[in-house]
Amino acid sequence: MMDVYLVRHAVAHGRDASRWPDDSGRPLTPGGRRRFEAAAVGLTRLVSGVGLMLSSPFVRAWQTAEILAEHGWPTPEACPELEPDRSPEEVLGVLKEREEVGSMVLVGHRPNIHAVAGYLVFGRAEPARLRIKKGGALFVRFEEGPEAGRGVLVWHLPPKVLRALGT
Repeated sequence: MMDVYLVRHAVAHGRDASRWPDDSGRPLTPGGRRRFEAAAVGLTRLVSGVGLMLSSPFVRAWQTAEILAEHGWPTPEACPELEPDRSPEEVLGVLKEREEVGSMVLVGHRPNIHAVAGYLVFGRAEPARLRIKKGGALFVRFEEGPEAGRGVLVWHLPPKVLRALGT
């Protein structure tokens, strides 16, 4: 069995080439950070025993992963396959390589994280089917090894619900 938690990065600053010529450097807003810290408390109450956290190396996703680590989650490891324009097939390859972990969290971006969710549950990379709000999370379980379309959607929670769970 394998449990996979997909987390979309928290609210970040808007694109601004004059401030962040390379979009990968765009950080979380102070409010986005604060709201995700509250969501992380709720997520931590809901989930325990995660063996591995992989994150896109983009600053906004990495900062989101660091907030989870501050709440007792594993120290994040950079995973370029979670960058916004990578394919869900690449992410599935990472899951297969790390299958022995049993439980992991993936922190990423739109459109990749949505496409990954659809691919794992429906077998098709249709980002519109499962949309994760910024700072929200989705839990997929594989009874056997990870395969496209074989994941069971256990829950899908927006950040507002995660924050409520943390109070």
